Amino acid sequence: MIKKIKDGRKNVAEVKELLDSRSGDNLDEYRKVAADILKNVKINGDQAVLDYTERFDGMKFKASELEVKVEEIEKALKSVDKDFLKALENAAANIEDFHSEQKTSSWQKQKEPGIIIGQVCRALKKAAVYVPGGRAAYPSSVLMTVIPAKVAGVEEIIMLTPPDKNGEVSDVILAAASIAGADRIFKVGGAQAVAAAAYGTETIPAVDIIVGPGNIYVSMAKELVFGQVKIDMIAGPSEIMIMAEKDSNPAYIAADLMSQAEHDPLASSILVTDAPELIPQVEEELKKQIKNMSKKDIIEESLKNYGLMITVNNKEEALEMINLVAPEHLELAVKNPFEILPSVQNAGSIFLGEYTPEPIGDYYAGPNHVLPTNSTARFFSPLSVRDFVKYSGFIHYSKEALAEASEDVICLAEGEGLDSHANSIRIRTEKGEKSEQ
Repeated sequence: MIKKIKDGRKNVAEVKELLDSRSGDNLDEYRKVAADILKNVKINGDQAVLDYTERFDGMKFKASELEVKVEEIEKALKSVDKDFLKALENAAANIEDFHSEQKTSSWQKQKEPGIIIGQVCRALKKAAVYVPGGRAAYPSSVLMTVIPAKVAGVEEIIMLTPPDKNGEVSDVILAAASIAGADRIFKVGGAQAVAAAAYGTETIPAVDIIVGPGNIYVSMAKELVFGQVKIDMIAGPSEIMIMAEKDSNPAYIAADLMSQAEHDPLASSILVTDAPELIPQVEEELKKQIKNMSKKDIIEESLKNYGLMITVNNKEEALEMINLVAPEHLELAVKNPFEILPSVQNAGSIFLGEYTPEPIGDYYAGPNHVLPTNSTARFFSPLSVRDFVKYSGFIHYSKEALAEASEDVICLAEGEGLDSHANSIRIRTEKGEKSEQ
């Protein structure tokens, strides 16, 4: 059911190769398709979006039908189960509370007499959040993308999501959008949605940033429009890594491996442990629990092709494996997780202890679930309020302060061969003013 690797420290290249193989060898083909869609939408606007929506989603819309109406949102709020609605509201409150701690502000200080330096922090004007459809509806992704933008102070947040076979957006998605505070919602998916948000059409406004996960065409489109707009990251298939020890509960571990595997046949679920006797116990639990799972086929395919059980000699080697893999989700299913936490250098989101499974973070706790994948947690961070703001530095020098610094600045400018830079300083100094007289 799942591949085993002994002495993982010596075989880390095999682990990385398995994870990298999920991207496939034909990214250039996907990129070319996405590029053609982007070009068409840039040139033809709404008409191109409508054509692609008919072609890929089977819906023949008019431009006026692309945007979700207020009545549709009100209907959705009435239709959604009250307990589900309450759960969404509770999750939204936790997410807002967590992200409110990320808010940054402008500052200034007088460095010394005549010199003031500082930074201005401003929210971006417009943001687009992409919410995928396809295999399932993801209201949690709505909360995780809209709320940080709202906390940051973005003026207008538009949501893009593909329509279902009836030309509608699911009630739970609309309810989540209402709770989170999305300003406008459009029934557009795929690379054409990214293109519309990047370039703007007659109906869909151009934005400053596009965030949120999507399929391979969405990812390639986001990659290609980067520079025209800001993006969060290029997300790949999901992954989880669980560090366990001899006393860890095998039933919990099996359940958590499956919770990630059910996302996608390309999802990767990895166990790393210094207790080899734990592995057959987890395997038995997998066989037992998988029988009752509705997405049994997806889980089995994911575990067979991209699942791993890795043995190491000790906790230090387990942590070394974790930092090399840099997993999207990391569970420290050990007795003293807080002692280990400082040694974790690379991970998207970290779950501490056996009673903190990955789904509590996916849905509810507050930290963002839009996370770096494919080992990019080495240098990328989860989606946050900081993605939706920009910074400008500012400085002020008095005449006297500039005169004092002038020799250093002129020296640096002339050292780079930029005489006009040096002249810009020299002409303002007392020496320069006297030479003009």
